[in-house]
Amino acid sequence: MESVIIIVFVLGYLAITLEHNLKLDKLIPALIMMAVCWACVALGVDGFTTWFDSSKHALVEGFGSMIHEDKLHLVEETLLHHLGKTAEILVFLLGAMTIVEIIDYFDGFSTIKSFIRTKKKTKILWIFAGLAFILSAIIDNLTATIVLISILQKIVKSRDERIWFAGLIIVAANAGGAWSPIGDVTTTMLWIGKKVTTLKLIEYLLLPSLLCMLVPTFIASFLPAFKGEIDFDENEVVKPKSPHSARMLYLGLGAIIFVPIFKTVTHLPPYVGMMLSLGIVATFAEIYSNSKFSISSVEGEEAEEHVSEAHHSPVHASLSKIEMPSILFFLGILMAVAALESLGILFNFATTLQESVPMMGTEMHIAGVEGVSDLVVMLLGVGSAVIDNVPLVAASLGMFSQPIDNELWHFIAFSAGTGGSMLIIGSAAGVVAMGMEKIDFFWYIKKISWLALIGFIVGSATFMITRTLF
Repeated sequence: MESVIIIVFVLGYLAITLEHNLKLDKLIPALIMMAVCWACVALGVDGFTTWFDSSKHALVEGFGSMIHEDKLHLVEETLLHHLGKTAEILVFLLGAMTIVEIIDYFDGFSTIKSFIRTKKKTKILWIFAGLAFILSAIIDNLTATIVLISILQKIVKSRDERIWFAGLIIVAANAGGAWSPIGDVTTTMLWIGKKVTTLKLIEYLLLPSLLCMLVPTFIASFLPAFKGEIDFDENEVVKPKSPHSARMLYLGLGAIIFVPIFKTVTHLPPYVGMMLSLGIVATFAEIYSNSKFSISSVEGEEAEEHVSEAHHSPVHASLSKIEMPSILFFLGILMAVAALESLGILFNFATTLQESVPMMGTEMHIAGVEGVSDLVVMLLGVGSAVIDNVPLVAASLGMFSQPIDNELWHFIAFSAGTGGSMLIIGSAAGVVAMGMEKIDFFWYIKKISWLALIGFIVGSATFMITRTLF
């Protein structure tokens, strides 16, 4: 039955990658793949001899000798556990996306747009790459990607030009998220799991992550796609700007930045703080909504449109614009991978890598613990581009026993965080960008993946060279 589940996953994965060729929205194979994988788990539970307990990051002892009812009960508990963890991410994502849409409702991003006065593509590239690197470390790479692509849509009108910038934003956002404990789901897992500390994470990974962003951006600045200037539509009708745009921008971004502070103080999951932030932003949005536009400045049909919009709840309007297909796709892909994780397939894969890959010259040694090859960790990074990095990091938590702030954990944080940039579905930032801009899977492979690979290799080499300093 394990073979059947793997085949279902592979076929579903292929259907996702061939979305445009099959003319089938990617959420459909993702949801089918999730349901069929878990159905196979339930139907074939008596034939499985291993089970991975995600809450303890270890294999369940004696699973093969359990009776049928106990196995089914464990399957149900595991399914609920994974659904809960996935729901945390999705609710967090819904909150962040809603705040971003509320900011956009009040034309908040026009404030940042006004700061970008250049038309040169190379300068715009560097501005957005730098913003992605910094913002992702503060508000996480997923939210940073949502914010920056929303701004990008206001500046670069041509989608064919915009997707190039979006591709580099993904690379920069994942690089920026790797060196911050709140910048990526995987680094947060390692941080909460007491494998890394904030100070050491920054010491180990700031330079490698910075080069992982700088090198691809530098190379991309010489590509034809970033030559010349962006085209502005001279006949574009400029919407009247809300007098509350700047205020809502700062309030919205401040509310998102407040989330990790709330988590640190209360030790509650991030989505709780995000819901509080959303509630606060929504309150002010409702207060400001009646005065969003100066009706006297708009005439004719535009006036009627804005009057109607002004009297519509900004929260309802913002929720209606959220990319729900991306949310459902995220649900399907994470839960499908969870099935592979629960059967111990990912755990066994990581163990096989550790045993079969020869040690490189730069081994990681710790007193009393067998060294782990750098190549193993790099292959985990490459694997995170194909399979979600969250279960891979979860498997590594159960497989390795190095103490807190050992260099192994920091290298895993970097590899899992930045390796996902090599495929557009290899990271949450890539999935969201794919949904927002309808970026083709194979277009990303041809145009962006090689840049992400170079950044990953440069960053990994930098980590190997500099880790002895810490």
